Amino acid sequence: MSTNTSTPTNAVDTLWYTRCPVPTPLGLAVQLGWFSDEFEPDGITLKTLQDTIDPALRESHYDHHLLNSFRQGGNVPALWARAQGADTRVIGLNWIDEYQAILSAPTSNIREPKDLRGRRLALPKHNNTIDHARAGALRGFLATLELGDVDPAEVEFVDIEIKNTLTAWANNGRANRGSNGGYQPLIDALLNGDVDAIFVKGSRGVEITQLNGAHVVTDLRNHPDPLVRANNGAPRPITVDTHLLETRPDIVARFLARIVDIGDWAAAHPAETLAYVSHETGSNEQWVKAAYGADLHLHQRTDLSEQSIAGLEAYKNFLFAHGFLKNDFDVRAWIDPRPLTELLSKASKAA
Repeated sequence: MSTNTSTPTNAVDTLWYTRCPVPTPLGLAVQLGWFSDEFEPDGITLKTLQDTIDPALRESHYDHHLLNSFRQGGNVPALWARAQGADTRVIGLNWIDEYQAILSAPTSNIREPKDLRGRRLALPKHNNTIDHARAGALRGFLATLELGDVDPAEVEFVDIEIKNTLTAWANNGRANRGSNGGYQPLIDALLNGDVDAIFVKGSRGVEITQLNGAHVVTDLRNHPDPLVRANNGAPRPITVDTHLLETRPDIVARFLARIVDIGDWAAAHPAETLAYVSHETGSNEQWVKAAYGADLHLHQRTDLSEQSIAGLEAYKNFLFAHGFLKNDFDVRAWIDPRPLTELLSKASKAA
């Protein structure tokens, strides 16, 4: 692959992209209009899966079956799609540590991880193609139980049914508040005494915690080991279908360049970054800042650092070990570093 090819072998008039209602450099670039600025002069139309009502197209958010498409968001669907045989490549990673909390009820005597022994822990159960929220909750609970020296056999996991589809996005591209981001059934079960602890994350997790006065048993964002902090939200991969990467590396390079450029833009625009992420997540700025940190604008970089790769690999191993992935695969072989390497090399020479 070379981004300098002068004889494209794939005529492209439409590019698809999809992202989750979470902080991503891709999402910021979309809101700033950078992809339209980049490609519309060439007659290339940009389309997002969040705007289509065709269920077959929307399924590509999970299985990444569409050609000429990019994705950035939670890593579980991207990992699942690859394990299912999707011909994709990772061309960049972004790591933003986020609020990952185990909560107990305000009146509960569960105050630290060891207090979870003998308790009922809620696991959400969605109707998604791949239940990334369930995987994240299980990961959070198991890490917390380890902190308290509690064997998983000493707790009871309780399924909580949650209706959830891709229609969690409103037509204007902003995340739909819905039932508190899917957490309402969990907090209801907690406050009603049906379970003793729940897992929440992100800005919606902060909101549900504070508005209900729940006690934070632990926030795994503070764990010293990044491989333990790795979850669906960290790292978030940028994936592209291999066909586009191999036949139109020039387009992939241009698309990736706009995402990479977000790192410098965000660093220089902290207030605007916070406002855009608030819009993207459908959360108030106070919840966004509490969930992702006051330095959120400094964490919009795209890289392929060893920590990010190791985190993605560790979480893939977790998903496979616990049955969320039916097939194993080599994460490092899935990554194609060439587009990012060439971009950074050009930027270094131009500096």
